[in-house]
Amino acid sequence: MSLSATELEELWESFGELNVSDSFSNISRVDVMVCTTAFNRTALLYSMCVLYSFIFIIGLAANGLVLWVNIRAQRDSTPRHETHMYIAHLAVADLCVCITLPVWVSSLAQHGHWPFGEVACKLTHLLFSVNLFGSIFFLACMSVDRYLSVTQHREEGGARRKLIRRAACFGVWLLALVASSPETYFLRAVKSVHGDTMMCRPEYPEENHREWMVGVQLSFILLGFVLPFPVIAVFYALLARAFSRSSSSSSSSSHLEQERRVSRRVILAYIVIFLACWGPYHAALLVDALSQLGLVPLTCGLENMLYVALHLTQCLSLLHCCFNPILYNFINRNYRYDLMKAFIFKYSTRTGLARLIETNNMSETEYSAVENPPLI
Repeated sequence: MSLSATELEELWESFGELNVSDSFSNISRVDVMVCTTAFNRTALLYSMCVLYSFIFIIGLAANGLVLWVNIRAQRDSTPRHETHMYIAHLAVADLCVCITLPVWVSSLAQHGHWPFGEVACKLTHLLFSVNLFGSIFFLACMSVDRYLSVTQHREEGGARRKLIRRAACFGVWLLALVASSPETYFLRAVKSVHGDTMMCRPEYPEENHREWMVGVQLSFILLGFVLPFPVIAVFYALLARAFSRSSSSSSSSSHLEQERRVSRRVILAYIVIFLACWGPYHAALLVDALSQLGLVPLTCGLENMLYVALHLTQCLSLLHCCFNPILYNFINRNYRYDLMKAFIFKYSTRTGLARLIETNNMSETEYSAVENPPLI
């Protein structure tokens, strides 16, 4: 993550100590302002603790359930659509993000104090950041994969597609690790400039501290939003267009046409929810980066706004860990069958329910995005 809670706390405390005249020759004078806090920071931080705890509980339960059902289905040799490979990796990434939240909650509750030491500082941040990037990248991979699954013949090259998907998953984790490495490398557990509070935050080289900070922020914006969001939006828009063409070029039943309309709404939900979760945070991060560069005047009002906005939008962005299991699993008909089988199958062998569930579960060949829109 580009800015952790402790970094935000330290940034707030040290605004008055920044001297940009040494780094930027076009700024000849720095006006040091002592700004009055226009909000209750304690109430904000404790509210964040409550919200992060909510995300932790819901995200842990939902993603854990998704992962368990997928593992059980694979163990039972249930026919699966290959997109489930991405869904399983997405669930792992979101689950690992949620696992780190209690650590950040503990730090927030102590007003940014980090009592866990430098090793835990690096490892916790690395686990959080790698899986956060991984979650975003897997969403982009799924949008491309689902479009190609509809527009290309599914009967040909099944083994090759499976190999490509495995390579894509490996590439996603590798890219997420590379994207997370620079900031993690500079992370230190250091004493706050005010008091004995320990902070887990990056210590960039002093000669170009500001350039490093802004560079990390801009790289996070680029890799976390600017590149993946157009991919997600464009390929899901193309997928919706493919549905529309299929609907207009064939005489479909009213039931199938209704399912395609539902599918297009689900596609719109994918795009809107990603934008709603990640757009505000990256917008706030961009304003902060521009203010660090002196391109946006840093006033007391902007300082207060940035502090609140970065905290709240960071929390909003993590809601995707709760939305992803719903969008990509719980509204999927075959996933619901797998879930029912996991809890009911062993207790219903003497009834017709288990056989009914098994009969209705589609094979991979039948399991296309057009024929089964809720999977999308």
